[in-house]
Amino acid sequence: MNFPELRLKPRADKRLKLGHMWVYSNEISSNLKDFEPGVLATLTADSGKPIGTVMVNPHHLICARLFSRKPNQPLSHGFLSRRIESALGLREQVFKKPFYRLIYGDSDGLPGLVVDRFGSILVVQISSAGMELAIAELLSALDSVVKPECIVLKNDGKLRDSEGLESYVRIEKGQLTETGLVELEENQTRFLAPVIDGQKTGWFYDHRFNRQRVQHYAKGKRVLDVCSYIGGWGVQAANAGASHVVCLDASKFALDLVNKNAQLNDVAQKVSGIEGDAFKEMKNLREAGEKFDMVILDPPAFIPRRKDHKEGKQAYSRLNQLALRLMAPEGILVSASCSMHLTQEDLTDVVRGAGRQIDRQVQLLELGHQAPDHPVHPAIPETRYIKSLIARVKSTEF
Repeated sequence: MNFPELRLKPRADKRLKLGHMWVYSNEISSNLKDFEPGVLATLTADSGKPIGTVMVNPHHLICARLFSRKPNQPLSHGFLSRRIESALGLREQVFKKPFYRLIYGDSDGLPGLVVDRFGSILVVQISSAGMELAIAELLSALDSVVKPECIVLKNDGKLRDSEGLESYVRIEKGQLTETGLVELEENQTRFLAPVIDGQKTGWFYDHRFNRQRVQHYAKGKRVLDVCSYIGGWGVQAANAGASHVVCLDASKFALDLVNKNAQLNDVAQKVSGIEGDAFKEMKNLREAGEKFDMVILDPPAFIPRRKDHKEGKQAYSRLNQLALRLMAPEGILVSASCSMHLTQEDLTDVVRGAGRQIDRQVQLLELGHQAPDHPVHPAIPETRYIKSLIARVKSTEF
């Protein structure tokens, strides 16, 4: 089978030779109007030399995504199975139990695909037109390699809009309980995740190791978990011996699950919730004279696009300043970010600046990053999006 040719402009193959997998529309000499969204094509250099096979979407700035260095490579059952087997091998090497991100897009050689595993249940998110067209082969390959009891298609992400894909959620195989909740275990703590009605796939495995490090500091502490979602940080802190945990989130749905997850781990007596805007409620806590030995910040991405960097970094600064004002002497600040446009250096600068703004001395104890089920593609910095730090904060008067 010979695929249509997508030809690059002169010298536009430089990034691809260095390992990158994305092709931008201004790098193409072919007429993109000749290609339908999702079609597979053989990418060639200006000389005509094949580079590999790409998924094409002529309506997107990233108009092609390289997924194989071989020309004319179909997204067949066999090809997809080999990629899934490779990804599964890594996860089984790292994790003892089957709770992890099984497929992480470009980093696992499957652009536009995320698969999270909850034991015998897989939650699949597709965000590229090419992968959507191969959905039958993909589901068959997942079924063959993993043999799940249930597969959920959670195809309602924002990235689908930019690819011209419709949004939908459906159970493709098997069934869930009436609640749509599935159980997982992370760092010796059990959770119920809302895979149908929750954010993304219902759970965020990316901060797994950072939450594990927080357990090391949590014993005996009064903890505030800001933007808690369903308690990933807070319930684990309670399970690790925190004296009390307050989870703050804008969603009543999420806070109801915080309570369920606290009950699941027999720590409900130590966990309470506050519903409301993080900035407003943190100010209210400060005015009420509340103090915490540990404050955890894991907000949504304040910098969704590169042009939002200045405004987003200011939002991170305000949030971290509020956190420091709520901290007891020699408290522990955990500051996290999922904005790929905020670097680890930016986050460190935010915490440094917040400390100086309110005259606090900050000691950096640990820097964190995403777990290995979110492997970083070294040529694609966008695949490195998670960062965190743990700091000790005290008055300058000592």
